[in-house]
Amino acid sequence: MRLVFLGAPGVGKGTQAEMASAKLAISKISTGDLLRDGVAKKTSLGLEAKQYMDQGTLVPDDVVIRLVEEKIGSAECEKGFILDGFPRTVLQADSLLGILQKHRWDLDRVMYFVLPRDEVIRRLSGRRSCSKCPAVYHVDYVPPRRDGVCDECGAVLVQRSDDKKETVESRLRVYEEQTSPLIAYYKEKRLLAELDGTGRVEEVQERLLALLPRA
Repeated sequence: MRLVFLGAPGVGKGTQAEMASAKLAISKISTGDLLRDGVAKKTSLGLEAKQYMDQGTLVPDDVVIRLVEEKIGSAECEKGFILDGFPRTVLQADSLLGILQKHRWDLDRVMYFVLPRDEVIRRLSGRRSCSKCPAVYHVDYVPPRRDGVCDECGAVLVQRSDDKKETVESRLRVYEEQTSPLIAYYKEKRLLAELDGTGRVEEVQERLLALLPRA
């Protein structure tokens, strides 16, 4: 099974990708994880990407595409994979198609996570991160035991700059501008399945699995 998960930040595609990856026994591929792993291991592509990350600029398409191609070609992806948040543009989608054709593989389904815009904003702007450890909370869904204090280490919780409402709205505008052509692209190829992202994670997972092609 070879899948792509598309959706705005905050729709829950990362969580669903983790769950589906375990359920289907296939690899989950996130470009963010690939970049961090490449930098940590000091691979040639990782070091190339780090130059852009250190400057605070976007890693170019060609570097991201090469990272994805390298991962897809690895032994752990032979049985399939879930691409979480890639491709983001039609250029990347065309490149992915070319990569798959090299392996004589098909893309089985593109899951497009749909969630009302105000709910996306609520999910993202309500996130609070620990200032010392990796713990993350949400003011509505996963609140800490003590307001503003991390359960794990007792440090102060902060709202990251990219989780502030104004920044979230800006990120969504950019995402929508980039992604609307991609939705049309996959609709034309009859690969797109729209997935209702509302409700509990277990409910969303049930809907997701029901939309997958049968083996």
